[in-house]
Amino acid sequence: MAIVDMQKLSVSAERKHRKAILETLQAMGVMQIENNAIDDPELEKMDTRTAVTTFEKNADTLSDALKLLYQYSGKKKPGGLFSEKKEIDKAVYEKAIQSQTAHMKKAQSIVQIEKSIEEAKARIHRDEDRITALAPWMKLDIPMNLRGTKTTRALIGTMPGILTEADVIEAASKDMTFPVPLEVTILTAEANITYVVVICLHRQRDQVLENLRQAGFARPTQVEEGVPSEVAENLQKDIEAQNLQIEKLQNRIASMADATDDFEITSDYYRTRAEKYRLLSTIPQSKHIFFLEGWVAKENAEPLKKMLEDKFGALVELEEIREGELEPTLLRNKPFARNAEGILESYGLPTHGRADPTFVMSIFYVIFFGMMLSDAGYGILMAVGCAVILKKKPRLEESLKKMLQLFFWCGISTTFWGFMYGGFFGDVIDVVAKTFFGYPAELTPILKPLWFAPLDDPMRLLIWCMLFGLIHLFAGLAIKGYEYLKNKDVVGFLSDVVAWYFFITGLVLMLIPSDIFASISGTHYVFPDVVNTIAKIITLIGLVTILLMSGRANKNWGLRIALGAYDIYGVMNWLSDVLSYSRLLALGLATGVIASVINMMASIAGGGFFGAIIFIVVFLAGHTLNIGINALGAYVHTNRLQYVEFFGKFYDGGGRPFKPFKMINQYVEIKEEKQS
Repeated sequence: MAIVDMQKLSVSAERKHRKAILETLQAMGVMQIENNAIDDPELEKMDTRTAVTTFEKNADTLSDALKLLYQYSGKKKPGGLFSEKKEIDKAVYEKAIQSQTAHMKKAQSIVQIEKSIEEAKARIHRDEDRITALAPWMKLDIPMNLRGTKTTRALIGTMPGILTEADVIEAASKDMTFPVPLEVTILTAEANITYVVVICLHRQRDQVLENLRQAGFARPTQVEEGVPSEVAENLQKDIEAQNLQIEKLQNRIASMADATDDFEITSDYYRTRAEKYRLLSTIPQSKHIFFLEGWVAKENAEPLKKMLEDKFGALVELEEIREGELEPTLLRNKPFARNAEGILESYGLPTHGRADPTFVMSIFYVIFFGMMLSDAGYGILMAVGCAVILKKKPRLEESLKKMLQLFFWCGISTTFWGFMYGGFFGDVIDVVAKTFFGYPAELTPILKPLWFAPLDDPMRLLIWCMLFGLIHLFAGLAIKGYEYLKNKDVVGFLSDVVAWYFFITGLVLMLIPSDIFASISGTHYVFPDVVNTIAKIITLIGLVTILLMSGRANKNWGLRIALGAYDIYGVMNWLSDVLSYSRLLALGLATGVIASVINMMASIAGGGFFGAIIFIVVFLAGHTLNIGINALGAYVHTNRLQYVEFFGKFYDGGGRPFKPFKMINQYVEIKEEKQS
């Protein structure tokens, strides 16, 4: 477990080498560049916002074009949870970049074609909406916008309710004493609305219209120019034409499917350039010189310094850390522990001078996860699944690869604890044997636990869980002690670590022979008198040390004793922390009980062919759900035991991640050239 030592570098070089130096540093990806501390009013900085925006826009255009190519060409789109980057030769990369302008024009044409497709689809939607709106008017044999003739007026519209011609005539001629010649046509009546055409004399038009309005008459909101049936026919022809146009445009896009690789390379290239120009805006420079500052791993400092000086004639200085400056944190662990770095980063990275708890945490993480899931069948599935993905997808994102490797080991741990507890998809072996092969139910289980079955003796497992928890907490306290000794604080080590070891260990040794513990464990332990005496002595030593030394920073002895007494009260936190490890029991039991219930439900139909079909269906569905729910629960609660109980004894995070200036590769990776 180690935090990589960092070195601050300052670089000054001729401005003519700026582009080459930045590209070299970006390709190497070993330096986190920070120019915040360089504040000289005589130095200028470039405004690269336009360039950054342009490069990002180009990259987005290429990405959009890629999506369209995969959508219309039928090619399998890379992506998904376990997607990996394509590995290409440097020559292929450089060839694609040389034609970047052509690739951009092609991508822009694809995006423009898609706009045309969307416009055609929008036109189809409009046509369909118009056809739908015309449906009630299809019996109308005159144009909808017809106002009438020289002597007549046509009133086309809707009225509320289901009406007859007589109803409409009555409403239209209301309070009119002179003869009212009217021609009424009911086109359709639906949804409590009647669609009508009323033709009246021109001189009676105003009174008839007023009467109709009082009866709820309203003109259509959308009036087409022409006979509705003819308009609908023309709209349908337009829809067919637009569909043909869409098909042609889609085929045009599909014909350019061979450009996907070039688009991916060029998109990554533009994102990398955007990153470079974003950094360029922070670089102070004069007319002839530019300046850089940043962090590299200490082991890379001298080689990088020599390379920049020899190749570009730069002046590179190794600087001391300034007061109040926080070095970025880069973790370096062995392969097993490295997989758990993401768990630690989610909580917070350690600062320099502190211990990296990843190695110790990773061991307990794998053990506790396995105890919570605790089914050999589930563990085998998890381990094999992760191994297959890692084998078939060697170029996964680093964070995802670490997570899969961690869950591989969690699967191994789950398998181990499953056999220790006698769980393999619950009790499926016994259920299958009894249901389909007539194995006598009264005989002992076929798969016997290597240790014991938690369902038969849960209190025994509870005691072991609390013991494992105490060991976990003591490990956290040990890391705290390591930090004290690393900083040569022997007093702190004795007062804040050894004293608590004595106090807690003594209390535990005094608790085990007690009646309270016997009632919980079901077993009464008797220690020799010498052990009981030692327990009391170390408890007293720890108690007195904590009382007198916890508040040692205060010269006032009254306040010092009060603070010590308050810290002693913290033993209640230890008790609650230890009890938290009962979740190892709870989740382990939950997995086993639910698995057994699933097996019981699957076997309800009995033996035979039909019973086997039912068993397989219920088994697959039930155990898939069970492993999903309980694996998630194991993940969440294992994290909690690290973040709350374990880290609570010594860890406070506060570090910032090391983020080197590097290439942005979303789609491809360039093969490393082999050294001859």
